[in-house]
Amino acid sequence: MLDKSPQALTATVAVDPVRSGRSERGVVYVYEAPVRLWHWINAAAILVLGLSGYFIGNGIPTIPGETGDNFLFGYIRFVHFIAGYVLTLGFLLRIYWAFVGNPHAKQIFYVPLWRKSYWREVWHEIRWYAFVAAEPKKYVAHNPLAQLAMFFMFTLATAFMIVTGFALYAQGTGNDSWQYRLFGWVFSIRPNSQDVHTWHHLGLWMIVTFALIHIYTAVREDIVSRQSIVSSIIFGERKFRD
Repeated sequence: MLDKSPQALTATVAVDPVRSGRSERGVVYVYEAPVRLWHWINAAAILVLGLSGYFIGNGIPTIPGETGDNFLFGYIRFVHFIAGYVLTLGFLLRIYWAFVGNPHAKQIFYVPLWRKSYWREVWHEIRWYAFVAAEPKKYVAHNPLAQLAMFFMFTLATAFMIVTGFALYAQGTGNDSWQYRLFGWVFSIRPNSQDVHTWHHLGLWMIVTFALIHIYTAVREDIVSRQSIVSSIIFGERKFRD
């Protein structure tokens, strides 16, 4: 049942997307349908990219039979490339929605590092996750620590993976391809292709680490902080419970 508190919370966030009226209770519509749809498609693309990328980087078990009769590795690479296009298109649309969506849609694309109050709240969240702080602070969207992690471990990491991934892909499409024209500059920074492969592979483990922390903290906060985290990215509404 809605009361005037959700509007108060939303109004507060409209002024400052990082903070919210923490003493308020109720239901707030946070994540719009395009953001929720992108979240789950993006998660599926990352899962496919992670699994296929692991086999590309580490090889696959030996397959019996003639080499010409097996195309398993080719299929793995094909799936990896398709998932890469899905991730890239979704990321570009997500950037677009940051401009046209509600204030919460912008949150993963910037961090107010210049604000002292922001760092105080980051410190509180660190203490809360370490089971040192007694009570959580309630936020309509991402808390300051989550915003920091999202920006550096997801947003920037995803952009890095897209750039290096298409640069490596361009080696197969050739110097006349649009992939090489847009991303070939990577090899002017790191001429050794194996170095780019290595950094791209390390980026995979960065995102895997982030995904594990992200899932753990979302479930933990849903249980411990008494505010809906998991269901909000499914239905869009953040609920604050006693």
